[in-house]
Amino acid sequence: MVLWIYRLLFLPAALLAAPFYLLRMRRRGGYARHFSDRFGSFTRVPPRTLGKKRVWIQAVSVGEMLALGPLLERLTATPGVEVVLTTTTSTGYALAEERYGRRVCLLGYFPLDTWMFSHRAWRFLQPDLVVMMEGEWWAEHFAQARSRGVPIVCVNARLSDRSFRRMKRMRAVVLRLFGHVDQILVASRQDCERFIGLGFDPQRLVVTGNLKLDVGFTPLTANERSTLMPTLGFPDNNQILLGSSTWPGEEATLLAVFQTLRRQSLPVSLMLVPRHAERREEIRSLLARSGFRYHLRSEGPTRPGSIDVLLADTTGELKKLTQLAEVVFVGKSLSPHSEGQTPIEAAMAGKPILFGPGMSNFRTIARELVEVKAARVVTGSTELDAVATALFKDPRLRESMGQAGLQWFSANQGALERTIRPLLQLLERI
Repeated sequence: MVLWIYRLLFLPAALLAAPFYLLRMRRRGGYARHFSDRFGSFTRVPPRTLGKKRVWIQAVSVGEMLALGPLLERLTATPGVEVVLTTTTSTGYALAEERYGRRVCLLGYFPLDTWMFSHRAWRFLQPDLVVMMEGEWWAEHFAQARSRGVPIVCVNARLSDRSFRRMKRMRAVVLRLFGHVDQILVASRQDCERFIGLGFDPQRLVVTGNLKLDVGFTPLTANERSTLMPTLGFPDNNQILLGSSTWPGEEATLLAVFQTLRRQSLPVSLMLVPRHAERREEIRSLLARSGFRYHLRSEGPTRPGSIDVLLADTTGELKKLTQLAEVVFVGKSLSPHSEGQTPIEAAMAGKPILFGPGMSNFRTIARELVEVKAARVVTGSTELDAVATALFKDPRLRESMGQAGLQWFSANQGALERTIRPLLQLLERI
């Protein structure tokens, strides 16, 4: 009954929300290609390879696609396994095409979660195993798997504060729709406790750790760094304050902090990497009013010493650009935002980390980084001013925080092995 109510309500709700999502798709761009995938029409899917088991992986966007890399490499290197990979956003698709296009037998967009489209997608794709990355919970998709006897595994699974509150209010409905999941490989012990609190079977839960900690990290060589830096437009020898995956309001705060640093004659430049590159025009207007010289990275290289602020409105470069910074502020963490973006890239690069109090999506990681003195919480622009100033004036403090982050990162790796093992065991039993 619960599933049929979902089926009856989903399509009208999707139609009501369509103008909003279509407008967002237009702003982001790149959605016209393979748009029919959204309706389950995977007509270009190749025939099943004789003797191979097909794994369908869904990863919503860029962050999940990056975290998926090592796991996907291991799966595609396993004899007798082929992978279908779907995503939700155009940025996720572009990254997947660049990095994984040759490894998978099909790359496409995840279908709308209504019976007609999901059933059609399953008829085309015919997977033997379904893997959902992080917070992907789609009732119709799960129902299609159950009706066909196909096991479904949630990988790097986590529950944000908001998701946990919502699911707790509808606990009986959640269990009816998703309680049959075969395995939930959770990112942290806190997430595990939350799933148990919702009523999921503890026997199906395994704490594997966060896959984002096992993403390969290749430090920039001295030659790569000396080639890249002059193209950014900053003065020689300037130190960089990085706003990593920023959200609305945070760019203005960082510009105010940057103004303070400049008033103290500190040799600092500002680099902004917004979480959504399509916000470039909004941020460009902000920069134009600031009085600072600025440049958009999407417009190509610029000459050294020509700018104060770089807007890095490109996709897939955050890990590289983080290595150029001296101090990193992690976005979506200052009020009114409360969920936070990942601080992992900054920790693996050995950079001192600052973030606001709103880090609910990475609560455990943020707490651990603060405990080992690799990160500091700043409650607003005044505190961010003070801490950033102290860091740029004290290279020894920057070094100690960076080293603490590196040590934390090294100590917490290993999620890949703990994740691939149960997946391969499940494939063997199919």
